[in-house]
Amino acid sequence: MPRTEIKSEIVKTIGTLASNKTGWNREVNIVKWNDGKAKLDIRDWGPNHERVGKGISLSSEEVAVLKELLADYDPYECEE
Repeated sequence: MPRTEIKSEIVKTIGTLASNKTGWNREVNIVKWNDGKAKLDIRDWGPNHERVGKGISLSSEEVAVLKELLADYDPYECEE
């Protein structure tokens, strides 16, 4: 069975969260997948955005909820 091609279009680059030695970057972007509605997207991208890893896409409503949830979050609170 042939693989279905997944089409992506980075509408806006927000920034890079992390990079690794192989040239892959964990990025935050606004992405349209398969000509769908643009969503906030966090995932790993290969060099030149030729390959893409697993990630998460959030609607505007989900981003608003996440911002509220993170407003009082201290990322260093649970470190040992």
